[in-house]
Parts: sequence; structure tokens; C-alpha cells
Amino acid sequence: MEQTNKEHIRCLIIGSGPAGFTAAIYAGRANLSPVVYEGMEPGGQLTTTTDIENFPGYPGGTGGSEMMEDLRNQAKRFNTDVRWGQITKADLSSAPYQFEVDGEKEIEADAVIIATGAKAKYLGLADEAKYSGAGVSGCATCDGFFYRKKTVAVVGGGDTACEDALYLSKLCTKVYMIVRKNYLRASKIMQERVLSTENIEVLFEHETVGLSGENKLQGSRLIKRRGQADAQEVDIAIDGFFLAIGHTPNTSLFKEFLETDAEGYLKHIPDTSLTSLPGVFVAGDVADPHYRQAITAAGSGCKAAIDAERYLNEKGL
Repeated sequence: MEQTNKEHIRCLIIGSGPAGFTAAIYAGRANLSPVVYEGMEPGGQLTTTTDIENFPGYPGGTGGSEMMEDLRNQAKRFNTDVRWGQITKADLSSAPYQFEVDGEKEIEADAVIIATGAKAKYLGLADEAKYSGAGVSGCATCDGFFYRKKTVAVVGGGDTACEDALYLSKLCTKVYMIVRKNYLRASKIMQERVLSTENIEVLFEHETVGLSGENKLQGSRLIKRRGQADAQEVDIAIDGFFLAIGHTPNTSLFKEFLETDAEGYLKHIPDTSLTSLPGVFVAGDVADPHYRQAITAAGSGCKAAIDAERYLNEKGL
């Protein structure tokens, strides 16, 4: 990217979920003139959640889109410039850091907060999109509460799937675990806990091929594979379908410049938002493979803005 005709931004925030907008609120109140680029999914993953009951300050609950609109308006109140657009190229080789927006507009920034989030991995079934927010979820701890005394299924055989199944077993009447292999990949202690929980039934060697229901999810069609010649179709009645086959952090733009862990999450100095590059900070699910909650993302956005303010002040920027 050339150095001419670029817009110069003091504090650039990439991403518009709870982390990005909380960072914007703090950065705006600190007079950092923050600019937020919302990306392909304004509001982040939370906009796909219909009901949120575990975020402080909403005693009656709220919708995901409504909460993100509240955060957006609060950020704007403190003079955050919220822009529609996607960062399509990044050059973090030297400061000020260089970016392209939508493959056209060129900008540079003194401080950058990366809050691009992560996406739950899905099976790729057309029905998953059809029942998104109406039975299909990528977060058991976010949405499990809405399936109390109901029957649900968890897809996956690793530690995360086992943790989700155990969590749901305390809320739901019945929990199916749909496992493609004939064994669980989870740690031995997690396997033992799952297999000893009365209301969890593990369906080994099963794959989901479809979902069904009128207006909301009511069932799933599975294939039980003992061999290609004797595959058997199985239908189960369920109210909720939880994916627990991993998440993909949105880090492709930054991997050339920032260190990631084995799963692709951006690394940072523990207990801070600082990366290996001065003036580049991380917030939210893009750097969090463990919690992935709106409230933890918001807290990390606060950290990133405070760290960015200190950096800019120390550099006289």
C-alpha cells in the first residue's frame, strides 16, 4: 500500500460485537476519536441470538440485535465514528499501520484494536441456517437455558462437546450426543462423566443429514454407519441442536504479522490486550478460545481501550 492520500485514524477498531463496541465506548470517553469498521456481520454473532438473559443490565432479558444496537448507540454518544465496511487488507509491518477498506479506501492508524470475533463451525447443512435462532445454536452456555426440561442434541465428541452435554444435562430432560466416530475424543475424565450421566445418550457412529420442524426445530435425521452397505436412517425428536465441533477465529488478515495458537486464535500477553506489536491490541473471541461470552468479550474490549489510551499517551500520539 502506498503512503499517500490515506486517511489517518488515531484509534481504529476492527469489529462491531460486544468487544468492539465496548472498546469504542471507553476509547470515545478518553477522546481517542475511535473509528469502528463493522465488518461483514455488524453486531457480531450476538445478532443471531434471539434472547439474551445473562448480560448484566437487562433484568427482563433482551434480543441480540437490540442489545448490539444499544451498544452501538452508546458508542456513538461518545463520538465514535461507526462505519459500514470491511477491512480487506492489513499491513502491520510498521507503524502507523496500513489498511484497505472494501478493497478500495486506504487508511492508516496509530493504534489498532482487533475485535473480529470467531465463528462456530457448522456441518454445512442447509437446515442449519433455516433453524438458526429457532433451535440451532453454536453456544450451549448462551442458549441452553431456553431448553429447560426439553430434549436436545449435541454434535461432537471432544472435550467441548462433553462439557456442553454435561451443562445441558442439568437443564434438559434428555441430551443426545451425536458422534461420528465409534469413540469419544475427549479426555478420559470427561468421557467418564458423560457416560455416567443418566440423561445423556451417546449415539456413536451417527451423522446428521437433516433437521425438521414447523417454524421451529422438532427433529433430526441421522445416518448410523456400520458400513457403506448397511447404513441405517434414524430419526430423533429434539427441541435444540447444539454444534460443538469447534470455532474458527477471524484472523486471516493478521496471521502474517501476529502470532496465533494452534487453533488460530491471536496470542496476547496474559492479563492484557497487548500483542507482540506495539499499538496493536486484541479483544473478544478472536483471542478467546475458552469463554466466548458477550460479557467476557465486553470486558476485554474495556482492557483494549485502556491499553490503547496508555500507548497513545506514552507515544505522544
